[in-house]
Amino acid sequence: MDDRKALIKMGGQEYELLLTTRATKQIATRYGGLEELGDKLMKTENFELALEEFCWLLMVLANQPIMIWNLWNPDNKKPLLTEEAVELLTTPLDLAEYKNAITEAMAKGTARNVVSAVADGNGGNAAAS
Repeated sequence: MDDRKALIKMGGQEYELLLTTRATKQIATRYGGLEELGDKLMKTENFELALEEFCWLLMVLANQPIMIWNLWNPDNKKPLLTEEAVELLTTPLDLAEYKNAITEAMAKGTARNVVSAVADGNGGNAAAS
């Protein structure tokens, strides 16, 4: 699962960003889907609202690895990030830098590995070399 994560540093601490099925459901509930998320973030004309949405998304993606940790370690749970914590631990400049990590985590979470076969001319598939 590590290959699906992107790393950021927030408030002097490293956080992993991960797009899980749960995060995708949360995004879909809030925006209607992943495609609509991009439109919402890029086309928001109210700067305060754009910052709020960005902090929310950052919180959701950063909380996924924490929730997975808590699932497997019920006696040693870590606290989840809140939107308020994200707002306090970041600056607008940080958020601009995190954009790439968010994009990376979302791309890794939605990546598909496609294997194709080459037709052998007889209706069958031949191994590609």
